[in-house]
Amino acid sequence: MQPAIDTDLAGRTAIVTGANTGIGKEIAANLARMGAHVVLACRSEERGRAAVEEIAAGAAPGFQRGRLELAVVDLSLRSSVRAFVEAFRARHPALSILVNNAGVWLAKRDLTAEGVELTWATNVLAYHLLATLLLDSLKAGAPARIVSVASDLAGQLDLEDPEFKRRPFRGRIAYAQSKQADRMLAWALARRLEGTGVTANACHPGGVATELFRYHGGVLGFLAKAAGSVVLKTPAEGADTPTWLAASPDLAAVTGKYWEDRRDKPCSFRDAGAEERLWNLCERMTRYAP
Repeated sequence: MQPAIDTDLAGRTAIVTGANTGIGKEIAANLARMGAHVVLACRSEERGRAAVEEIAAGAAPGFQRGRLELAVVDLSLRSSVRAFVEAFRARHPALSILVNNAGVWLAKRDLTAEGVELTWATNVLAYHLLATLLLDSLKAGAPARIVSVASDLAGQLDLEDPEFKRRPFRGRIAYAQSKQADRMLAWALARRLEGTGVTANACHPGGVATELFRYHGGVLGFLAKAAGSVVLKTPAEGADTPTWLAASPDLAAVTGKYWEDRRDKPCSFRDAGAEERLWNLCERMTRYAP
């Protein structure tokens, strides 16, 4: 059991993506209980409202339900991300915490309505676009933090074919390369944010029993469900390190690192040149979005 995070986030605004279920919902609940105004960025309005009600119902007496705000956004669509940011900035003068958490692991290749491979669009482009579009808000809310929920299952990033237009699609590889990219983008962000009061870190929440395999049937889906009842962390346990990165006073000036179980971990993907190539690719893929 990790020690409790002793902090007061009253007056601070946070965004948590994928907050209607699993780790995201637990992170949102944790930050709201610490006093933050939390925007739950969810694809489904129905499930998002259910999450708001569940968080409010499980809070201590005196909890202010107004700390929870639902925003409906399809993170796989660049146009939806842009509309979400525009609406957020119209309502809120500053942002202190951005937790990029939403992610998918698909059984077969699929495209968004904008023609982008769905894993890459959701797990990578949305992380990049949200962070870059919200930079002014984060600087206005400084000291501020960006937390990217990545994974130890990471690797095989192909910057020449990130959407599997030439390679055979494998869901595991698509997910793994997206999580490698999330780490690398966090470090590229950290460099760009030096001296601004905004930090950027990535973390592995641990193996968590979530809905990540909801698109899977067959053997993989069965094994994931079976493992979830035996060896995996609960969503509440998985939310601990992302919440700690988002809120702990001990992390006020720490940036550009990769964490698991509140411990700094080395990473073999550190390569400033590759990180810049990835950054430029993401810029190209989001710059001319509708």
